[in-house]
Amino acid sequence: METLNATCPFCGCLCDDVQVVVEDGKIIEVKNGCSISKTLFTHHHSEDLYPEVKGKKTDLEGAIKEATSILKEARFPLIFGLSMTNCEAQRKAVELAELIGGNIDSTSTFCHGPTTLAMQTVGEPTCTLGEVKNRADLVIFWGCNPVEAHPRHIARYSVTPKGMFTPDGRRGRKVVTVDVRMTPTAKVSDLFLQVQPHRDYEVFEALRALVQGKEIGADSVGGIPKNTLQDLANLMKECKFGIVFFGMGLTMTRGRQWNIEAAIALVRDLNQFTKFLIIPMRGHYNVTGADAVVTWQTGYPYALNFSRGYPQYSPGEFTTVDLLRRREVDAALILGSDPMASLPRQASSHLERIPFVVLDCRKSYSAKFATVFIPVGASGVHVPGTAYRMDGVPVTMKKVLDSPNPSDEEVLEEIIKRLKQ
Repeated sequence: METLNATCPFCGCLCDDVQVVVEDGKIIEVKNGCSISKTLFTHHHSEDLYPEVKGKKTDLEGAIKEATSILKEARFPLIFGLSMTNCEAQRKAVELAELIGGNIDSTSTFCHGPTTLAMQTVGEPTCTLGEVKNRADLVIFWGCNPVEAHPRHIARYSVTPKGMFTPDGRRGRKVVTVDVRMTPTAKVSDLFLQVQPHRDYEVFEALRALVQGKEIGADSVGGIPKNTLQDLANLMKECKFGIVFFGMGLTMTRGRQWNIEAAIALVRDLNQFTKFLIIPMRGHYNVTGADAVVTWQTGYPYALNFSRGYPQYSPGEFTTVDLLRRREVDAALILGSDPMASLPRQASSHLERIPFVVLDCRKSYSAKFATVFIPVGASGVHVPGTAYRMDGVPVTMKKVLDSPNPSDEEVLEEIIKRLKQ
């Protein structure tokens, strides 16, 4: 029996204080992790996986050969996913996309892609989660539900931990939740504002006016009474260090990137009175890393096309859903994602029609439809590497179990090698 330190490869919190107890090549206990983390670690050895080509069992050599053939013959291929694998594999995915003159896109395209577009326009007044823990006395969760989506966020980073300048922990913080419904996060907050669906932008603009000392004519905005908005504006101006955490409740509703631009503009206005910052609640554990790696490799974060020999960036044109919906893609390679489980039907139906390759550490829903399925080791469990936390801080992931399967990076490297030959 051996106790090993590990980093949890589930959500954007990337908790690096997890301990796993290993006995006879299996994880039998997980300490410090949330319930999702415990399930993730203890079930990674429960499947007996093998490579498949067109639903039939084969060896690794045969699967890589067929995958290489599919990508070589494609005229407009797509590489998609990246968010549930390490940065080392993401680098290889970019190299492969350039080599085959294809498209490359991450899951940012249908989660925080609008966040990126907004930040490209107005910037990002942000900080690390460590600064939040040590300094924040006002925490606002807008359009997100960390109690369910990021189980240790509240306990480890944002609400209950005692920091250098927040020695009282939860008692020294005010917590506000703004959402379209009562969530578990709202139930543990000091103040809950229920905004009407698709009305977030109006609420942000009203708060900007109130923060600047201006009057608003309406009795309520977005379903929130004017007096309640004034109380929140005063609360934000009077705090010592405020932070806004926002999620897909802003990015995937009417307004999209304009919601984020308005939120950032509000934070910018508040810095005339106090210290206020903003952090997106990224979901997949390395989706932030996908944007970072693709950006420093190409200059752009996602939705890229290499068919002209250089990267072209065009959200709405080279984003995955749009490419599949228009039926432009004739082959695909999926890694670090399970798009068939979440894509709109019009997009997933085209993916079913074309040959595509899936690299995954489990038999995902997408793998069941794949032309080629190659099982790989799980980053943070079987494979070491680097990932970026939701606040942009790189975190090292360690190997805690052996695996008979190669890593994403090794499979991509072999495909690149064969294509070059």
